[in-house]
Amino acid sequence: MKKEKTVTEKTVKKKDGKGIAFYLKRDWQLYVLLLIPFLLVIIFKFLPLAGLSIAFLDYKPIKGFAGSEFIGLEVFEKVFKSRDFYIALKNTLLLNILDLLVGFPAPVILAILLNEIRCKWFKRTTQTILYLPHFLSWVIIAGLAYQLFAPLSGYVNVLITRMGGNTIPFLTEKYHWVVMYVLIGVWQGMGWGTIIYLAAITGIDAELYEAATVDGAGRWRKIWNITLPCLKSTIIVMLIMSLGRIMGSSLERPYTLSNPMVTQFSDVIATYVYRVGLQNSQYNVATAVGFFQSLVGVVLVLIADRVAKLMGEDGIV
Repeated sequence: MKKEKTVTEKTVKKKDGKGIAFYLKRDWQLYVLLLIPFLLVIIFKFLPLAGLSIAFLDYKPIKGFAGSEFIGLEVFEKVFKSRDFYIALKNTLLLNILDLLVGFPAPVILAILLNEIRCKWFKRTTQTILYLPHFLSWVIIAGLAYQLFAPLSGYVNVLITRMGGNTIPFLTEKYHWVVMYVLIGVWQGMGWGTIIYLAAITGIDAELYEAATVDGAGRWRKIWNITLPCLKSTIIVMLIMSLGRIMGSSLERPYTLSNPMVTQFSDVIATYVYRVGLQNSQYNVATAVGFFQSLVGVVLVLIADRVAKLMGEDGIV
């Protein structure tokens, strides 16, 4: 087998008569363009991995990596004995699991609904409006949220009181805040998340729908028996990727939506790292927490990928 493969490779090369140098010379502009993102990945993704050594050092910025004393796992012991870390870990898992349960199905449902719209101009307009929140920063979104849901001056509570009701502490009571946190996140991300599912839906063979129509199937039956089964592999891949982010959280969202009355739930790993690492200058503690967070995320992705393969899906690894 190996001999046959070698002979085949030699034959193709002989017929072609063009080596790698020929293609590099012919398409050098394309390779230069490819070099730019490649260098960005190396600079911003791989080189910073050297900074993980801070988690094992009594790091002092003045002394640098080489001058700082190696202390092994002492930093991790300090982190795992910290009460604040476990509060941040609990809040991170709680908010991300709620995000997954509520936010993950939303783009799938929205993509299916958009696909069922027959009026093209209305469909395009709706898609554009639903995509817009993704491009707003969390500072703007938090500002809008407080303008709408503030206890006394928020437009929603003003409307409720004028109708004879009592004000609702949407953003100042911890349980209400959790609900609003999840719903605002779904509103911000579900429109953008539909892009992948709409692309997958457009790849479904139209003859399947035509055959279902001939058999007398209605819209709901087509969605249940054709659209959802054809989206299954895409949904599983996206679910695996979402599970990898269940230990992670962006700083902007909890930081901008938080206030002193809801810190019991709003203090997540990202805000903990910001507070400990930057404000208190404990860089080794912040690095150790980030390292632990990334490690758990990788493990969850591998486990989810393995489960998907056991179920007969391709997975991502």
